[in-house]
Amino acid sequence: MVEDILKVFGITAQQSGVSTGKHWLPAHGADIISVSPVDNKKIATVKSASREDYDLVVAVAQEAFKVWRMWPAPHRGEVVRQVGEALRQHKEQLGKLVSYEMGKSLQEGYGEVQEMIDICDFAVGLSRQLHGLTMHSERPGHRMYEQWHPLGITGIISAFNFPVAVWSWNSMLAWVSGNVCIWKPSEKTPITALACQRIVETVFVANNVPEGVCSLVTGNREVGEWMAHDTRVPLVSATGSTRMGKSVGAAVGERLGRSLLELGGNNAIIISQDADLDMSLIGAVFGAVGTAGQRCTSTRRLIIHESVYDAFTARLVKAYSQLRIGNPLDQHNHVGPLIDTAAVAAYQQSIEQVKQQGGTFLVEGGVLSGAGFESGCYVKPCIAAVENVYRIVQHETFAPILYVMKYQTLTEAIAMQNDVPQGLSSAIMTLNLREAEQFLSQAGSDCGIANVNIGTSGAEIGGAFGGEKETGGGRESGSDAWKAYMRRQTNTINYSTSLPLAQGIKFDL
Repeated sequence: MVEDILKVFGITAQQSGVSTGKHWLPAHGADIISVSPVDNKKIATVKSASREDYDLVVAVAQEAFKVWRMWPAPHRGEVVRQVGEALRQHKEQLGKLVSYEMGKSLQEGYGEVQEMIDICDFAVGLSRQLHGLTMHSERPGHRMYEQWHPLGITGIISAFNFPVAVWSWNSMLAWVSGNVCIWKPSEKTPITALACQRIVETVFVANNVPEGVCSLVTGNREVGEWMAHDTRVPLVSATGSTRMGKSVGAAVGERLGRSLLELGGNNAIIISQDADLDMSLIGAVFGAVGTAGQRCTSTRRLIIHESVYDAFTARLVKAYSQLRIGNPLDQHNHVGPLIDTAAVAAYQQSIEQVKQQGGTFLVEGGVLSGAGFESGCYVKPCIAAVENVYRIVQHETFAPILYVMKYQTLTEAIAMQNDVPQGLSSAIMTLNLREAEQFLSQAGSDCGIANVNIGTSGAEIGGAFGGEKETGGGRESGSDAWKAYMRRQTNTINYSTSLPLAQGIKFDL
């Protein structure tokens, strides 16, 4: 199956990971071997970029920007529309490849490609709406307005858990805005990036898009560091851990560049005494075990009213007993593997810390072995009764570990929800209008995303995506997130016969 998919995208067993969107360049860096967590089989070997390879790609991108920025935005949008059509044609193959290389369920793999298609549609419409404002001038015979111009090169550093969708959030908006992009994909999922590059370059070549508008530079951490320190890259969009984001943010900030950071989450759902418990169960379970707990929006904590705590946790335990764990390409399975054995080790360490810090398990965890689990990356989703102040609860573990805790008043629950370093996604399950409005008020959730009667996971592309505090403060995808990829310019035009100064200043010669 995988071999056939690789053939569709023209990916060979030994493949360069450096492309300018028109040519695949010889790469001179280290080999990156992509191994599937599903069955521990090698997918392909990718040759990564050396510093010289990286510098060549940046130079080509700089020249491409001079041409691409002059294309009318609707024409750029038409190219992105065609990218969306190409993704539609390859949805099944790319979705399977995402599932196999990353380990998420096949339905989630298909969903990730659909998210790419959706952002293409959004960007096409946006290409005709990159609007500014007009303002009344205090000076007679003057007109003021503001407009938006592209920044230049957008550097994109993506994470393994959404190996293609988050790249598309950035690239599609950056392209219609007139920017060029250089993508550094996760070294854990390079093959899906190669497939996307093949899809896009076919469209770009057919439309005579300048070489360098869409570039790929595969590599390890050092490639991201080159990008973060590179003054030729005015915007770096980085998705990953808070630790990584702090490093990128510091490097980009030191050179007064711009960074768009999408970092860790420690997301909670408040289960009210007035909640629909059936609805709450679906939201909590999917949020906790979807993508094997490896989403930045995964549900990590359930803050449950004491009056429904016993009833709801009993339902939760029963639901966990019905989860099917196994090959994610089998659509009967709910939970696939973690990305690699290092993630499994972090999962095991977190379980031990829960026990050491006083937590008790309602559903025990563990690593699965035997037939179908030979890769060593399959683990049991588990549930621990804890206190919010435990050090491990304050930390984001990228694994299916769900923490449950009690509350008495909504004010207390909101304080518990907010009392973690991260601030990405949050939710409350309640049929009480007052509770819902309090949760969404200025004194409510401090997260970038706050939901009522849906879970923390599964954002739509129409809204701006991102969070506060150690989540980084960036916003991607919908709403006016496009402004992050552009620079604002204020213009004043004098069409009078004199030159009056602002603030009534007199300067006569």
